[in-house]
Amino acid sequence: MVKLSEMKAGDLVKVDDEGVDRQGIVVRVSNDDHKVLIDNGIQEFWFAPDKLFAIPLDEAQLGRLGFEKEPLGAGMKYLKGPFRLVTPVKDDFSNVEMWYREDKRHFSRPLSVHELQNLHMQMTKVPLDLVHA
Repeated sequence: MVKLSEMKAGDLVKVDDEGVDRQGIVVRVSNDDHKVLIDNGIQEFWFAPDKLFAIPLDEAQLGRLGFEKEPLGAGMKYLKGPFRLVTPVKDDFSNVEMWYREDKRHFSRPLSVHELQNLHMQMTKVPLDLVHA
């Protein structure tokens, strides 16, 4: 389950749509109704927070967000413009360092895609959206 307070327009999440897992994009958050409007690519529908789940951050998700990868010793560096994200061990996203200009942050826990999107927005003031091929 994802907290309603963590949700921002544009965030990628997984929804439980009557037993079917789907990925979608947050369109709007209604604090009054305590629901989130999700676009799953076919339609938009309102979901309660108990039907929303985080998508774990991994290399495939970073690729969907437009990051390029660069080997870095035993780890990997992911680049998107001047924004950088480093994992000291390849394919291990439980220890992540990210920076943009002078703003440098370290996380010793796995991040989710929507958390990265929100951190990217805080640090760069630019939304981190899916790259459409």
